[in-house]
This record gives sequence, structure tokens and C-alpha cells, in this order.
Amino acid sequence: MSEFTRTIIIVLDSAGVGELPDAARYGDEGSNTIPHTAASVGGLKVPVLESLGLGRIVPIRGVAPVPHPAGAFGKLTEQSAGKDSITGHWELMGIILQRPFPTYPNGFPKEIIAAFERKIGTRTLGNAPASGTEIIQRLGPEHLRTGYPIVYTSADSVFQIASHEDVIPVSRLYELCEIARAMLTGDHAVSRVIARPFVGRPGAFTRTDRRKDFSLVPPQPTVLDGAVEAGLPVIGIGKIPDLFAGRGITTSIHTHDDLDGMTQTVRAMGEVERGI
Repeated sequence: MSEFTRTIIIVLDSAGVGELPDAARYGDEGSNTIPHTAASVGGLKVPVLESLGLGRIVPIRGVAPVPHPAGAFGKLTEQSAGKDSITGHWELMGIILQRPFPTYPNGFPKEIIAAFERKIGTRTLGNAPASGTEIIQRLGPEHLRTGYPIVYTSADSVFQIASHEDVIPVSRLYELCEIARAMLTGDHAVSRVIARPFVGRPGAFTRTDRRKDFSLVPPQPTVLDGAVEAGLPVIGIGKIPDLFAGRGITTSIHTHDDLDGMTQTVRAMGEVERGI
């Protein structure tokens, strides 16, 4: 048997093939993203994934269950408590969480927002669960008028701060996130604080690619740490370095969008012969 010298891990965010046993806890009953997407568009054309065995996992319109797939295939069940990017990525690298990160379906407690406002010296807007694109359209004009940063959350354990790049410089937005990260501990230790800069005018605001995630530090060594200790390079592309708080990463590559992420992955494959 030949020895593997390199592992390439690509996570297709939110591309699922069915609900997990605890789906009801998160309002995800009936979720089946790839098959539902395929059905809604009249079928998918993904010949490479088909050849690897995607159609053997669940029935997907347009994707045949090839009799002799070129790859190993299967459907995994998360063991960790919770549901967010950090929980899933950490588990892939060997950390199983026994308790979920806190979420805030009704917004953050008043005392958290008040403490944050005292530390940054200004009021905030929002404090509600929301779509990031929707909330900047709704509160963007008031943000331009007042200069107050927009704070919001989602179904995940996140404290997100959005601001217009012409109102709050990105460097200052990152500082606000670092302040939030330092204070969100204990019972309120959200998995990530996320900077969400945007540009544009009312009615046409768009988020930029200068998003930055400020994650909790993994509580124990991961597979990535083990690879680095063994002298192997670990290339983190996109938000991967942020999800692990930079730990176990030897080279970080920022990306602008999904296509750039795949372009950078292919480029790294041509340059790195060993490692992850």
C-alpha cells in the first residue's frame, strides 16, 4: 500500500444530505439541502462528485448512483453538542464538545450590550438575530447618520459587528471585535465574534471581503497541531485559520469568495507535496 504524504480537506459549507437526530433542537427538521436544491433546479450536473459516489449516499436528482465509485463515500453524524462552524470544524480535527456554545435567539442580554457599549465608548444598533445582508440594508442608513456599530447574531453562536468602511475604519472594527471577544467569556463565551465590514449607499449596501472571525482557542490539541509538531506544513485557506484561532496553521491564505477559495486550493496543491 502506498503511503499518503498529503491530505486535502474541502468543506462545502451548508451542503448537507439530511437531518441529524437532534435536528428538532435547532429548527432543522426536514433539512436535506443538496437533494432539495437538485429538485428545485431540475437536477444537478456534478460529474466529478457523481464519479466519487455522491449519488450513492442519498437519492439526488440528476446524480446517478454509479456502481463502481472512484472514492469512498458516506454520511457522517456529528457527535458534539451544538451546531455551528467551529463545532463542526473542531470535530473534524478531533475535538468533541460536550456542551453547545451559547446562542441568543432573542438578542444578547441588556447587561452584555451595556458593558460592550461602555468599553467602546459609544452606543450600538440592532442587537437581534438577523440576516447579515438584511440588517445592513435596514439599519445601514441610521448607522451612517449616527456612527453607531450594528450588533447582531444568528442561529449560530456568534456576536457579529457590522460597520461601513467609511464610517468605522476596518482596523477599528477589528479592535471592537477584540474587545467583544475579550469580554464574552464564561456563560457567554460565544464561539465566534465576527467583523462584517460593508460599503455602498442606502438601498445598495454590500459586504466586503474583509470579514474576520475572532474565535475561541481550541481547548485541546487538534490533528492540525499534531501535524505541525511532526514538522508538516498546514495550509489554512479562507476562514480556516480563524476557526482555529490560528493554532495548528503554518500558512494562512486569505480568500475573496468561494471561487477564489478553490483557486487558492488548487494552487496550494501544486506547491505543497506534504502536509495538510
